[in-house]
Amino acid sequence: MTTATPKVDCEQFHASLPVSDVIAASDFYRTKLGFWVAFTSGEPPTMAGVNLGNVQMFLELGTPNPKGCSVYFVVGDADELYEFHRANGVEIVVTPEDRPYGIRDYTVRDLYGYHLTFGHRLCGGADEPPLKIERVDVPVRLEKRLAALLHDLAEHKGMSLNSCLEEILLHTNEPLGDGVASPHTKKTLNYIQELKKKHSIDYDSHASYRFVE
Repeated sequence: MTTATPKVDCEQFHASLPVSDVIAASDFYRTKLGFWVAFTSGEPPTMAGVNLGNVQMFLELGTPNPKGCSVYFVVGDADELYEFHRANGVEIVVTPEDRPYGIRDYTVRDLYGYHLTFGHRLCGGADEPPLKIERVDVPVRLEKRLAALLHDLAEHKGMSLNSCLEEILLHTNEPLGDGVASPHTKKTLNYIQELKKKHSIDYDSHASYRFVE
């Protein structure tokens, strides 16, 4: 009798890399790569947790074995992080480039030879054929401050107002998930917060139910 595969919701994933010196490794990740050390375990330490944003990776005492091992990080702005790594003298294995899988990324080598790749998602589909459409006029009236933000956002992203609205609408019609329900990178979301201050938007995403003229 075959047992049905259960539906599993995985909340976290931690890569673990064996290193010969936990203190030296965690210090390299902190000072050279921009991680922060969340914890160390043991005296002297036999394990450390290093974080990049909300992602945590373990460095465990052991024999380094970088052959055939690599770790991939999706970040908000790979170019910005690349400049930080380059300025810190981190060994660059592959320079930043737009990849056919829709991500711009680059690869570095850490203290023990492990390859670490950092990339951010590109706008639009990669290597996908043009999609022929027909646009129609839709009478739309928006809250004045929100409309101003939308114009600035479209300009920031190098998009027409039409395309920006379409992108937002398509994403909000998809199931909640990383990179699906939101069309914006974390860097763009931070920029949107600046635009909200610029245009004095003091309401949240549920405010549309309270709008009156």
